[in-house]
Amino acid sequence: MKTMMRYANGIIAALLIMPLAAFFTAKDANSLRFPYVAAHLTKNEAAAHLLSRFTYGATPGEIEKVANEGLENWFAKQLEARLPDDSLSALLNNYDALKLSNAEVLKQYPKNGQVLRMAVKDGSLNKDSVKTDRKGYRDSLAAYMEKNGLKPERELFRQFINQKVLRATCTNNQLQEVMTSFWFNHFNVSITKGNCAQFVPAYERDVIRPNALGNFGDLLLATAKAPAMLYYLDNFSSVGEKAPRMTNQRPKRMSADTTAMMVRPPKKKNNRGLNENYAREVMELHTLGVDGGYTQKDVTEAARILTGWTIYPFGQYGGQAKNALTNLSEDQLQKRGFVHEGDFLFAANKHDDAAKVVLGKKFKAGGGYEEGVELLEMLAHHPSTAKFISRKLAVRFVSDNPPQTLVDKMAKTFLSTNGNIKQVLTTMVNAPEFWAKDAVREKTKSPFELAISAVRGLDATVTQPYQLYNWINKMGEKAYYYQAPTGFPDKGQFWINTGSLLSRMNFGLALTSGRIPGVKVNLKALNNNHEPESAKAALATYCKLILPERDPAATIKRLTPLLNDPQLVTKVNNASAKVAPKTTDAITGADSTIRRETKKQNQAVMQASNGNSAMLAQVAGIIIGSPEYQRR
Repeated sequence: MKTMMRYANGIIAALLIMPLAAFFTAKDANSLRFPYVAAHLTKNEAAAHLLSRFTYGATPGEIEKVANEGLENWFAKQLEARLPDDSLSALLNNYDALKLSNAEVLKQYPKNGQVLRMAVKDGSLNKDSVKTDRKGYRDSLAAYMEKNGLKPERELFRQFINQKVLRATCTNNQLQEVMTSFWFNHFNVSITKGNCAQFVPAYERDVIRPNALGNFGDLLLATAKAPAMLYYLDNFSSVGEKAPRMTNQRPKRMSADTTAMMVRPPKKKNNRGLNENYAREVMELHTLGVDGGYTQKDVTEAARILTGWTIYPFGQYGGQAKNALTNLSEDQLQKRGFVHEGDFLFAANKHDDAAKVVLGKKFKAGGGYEEGVELLEMLAHHPSTAKFISRKLAVRFVSDNPPQTLVDKMAKTFLSTNGNIKQVLTTMVNAPEFWAKDAVREKTKSPFELAISAVRGLDATVTQPYQLYNWINKMGEKAYYYQAPTGFPDKGQFWINTGSLLSRMNFGLALTSGRIPGVKVNLKALNNNHEPESAKAALATYCKLILPERDPAATIKRLTPLLNDPQLVTKVNNASAKVAPKTTDAITGADSTIRRETKKQNQAVMQASNGNSAMLAQVAGIIIGSPEYQRR
């Protein structure tokens, strides 16, 4: 145990004390000129760097393939994101919930409280039974759901998480998937907030992914109108002070004014007033940045502009407003100043129609929906936004502390192309700063990146993607559950500590020894079906295979003492369990620390599970857990 702790602490020292040089040391290719030769990188080294930044990890032989194809040609195809993905599509066809609209999700995957209300209303369940017979209550509720074709919400989230793992692992359009993750994190919403949870799958599918390589202004507007964001940051309920107030008395004749009883979740029917949450975050986190030059007055004025931005009522949300709006034609809504686009609704009677001033720009009275669009366009094209977004992209793809010269180049492109994301990325990858020696392998892999890169690098077969998610969760990254609107931090120090490093080593050993159900690895196939004669020979061989285009000498020296310890798996697992925080998977209820290493999981079990020898599994596992593998 003490040995493993010392090893983990040694890894931390190696990661945090090394100099930067050793620390994680357009539409077509015509606009791409990669200056990697000037950085003294070989073509293969440059290909490895390119793949480490714009994919979830190189697959076996991919570095050589990209080098032969031409780095610029490969990147140009990635920018277009049109490569065929037939194998991935076949896998995703198994998940029927991924194609549902928001309205269909609410209908088929209602929340537990909604199911209870439905069952009680139908006379299928006595609400007091939960107190007297809890098992009977659960059984009756399950029977009611099955009879009515209803499914538990956790199944929706399970399918959603499975598709994320499969897309990252299998897609040929890797850059699009990496950018989808980047923008989702930037415009973060969280499943932990119940009101927006059911809308999160469609948010990624319909808002983030289609705009991931498009225009920043389009992406910003799409997120502002998405139900997930409207609920997550509470803009759905924001009402202007000058908006007409309605009584709770139901009018005799339905009219558009009925929408004053607007689209809001149960038990919040009287929640009125201006809400500044979204206006603040759209400036601080989505566009200008915390030092972007805005004031609290600007936030309040922006919030007034965005009053009335809500969702079109459907499912269990909306009440009388749903009946009123569906009885009006689109022309009638438009004449009243309403705007209905998909699940989005601009409710004119909720809007503060007085004049406003934001960042010195005057918005005249009576602007309605268009003044909100104008505000977001102004923010999207602001110089502070260009700098903020460019720096954030440079942090993601270059280094934790990118050169200001690079950020300035990217920001200039951002402004000159009206926020064209492809062009900003092109400027970045064409810049010498991207290829500099001190940028190569400078970034730390997040737990998700570690797990997916290992699966891709070992050419693993994944039939139960949720099992990988359990391990990623254990290592500290619970996708879609980060509560703060900031999203996960993109700095190496956020991910690195004693517990996380031990968990990463534990993951590597579990992956190679077959202890992750539904994930199979054939280690001998990576070496032309040949197994080295000794652990020492295997370490040298597999360091080159798993860490291509790197000098393996330091890694071999560091890992050699761990080669011949027959109790290594147990020691790592026990040490990891002692320092890792215990978390519960909200979807399955299972203990997601996966901390048990029973006596039955000995070398014989490891050998039988994946067809790999215990020696080979241990060698490959410790390479996955090594300091060098944590870098990208």
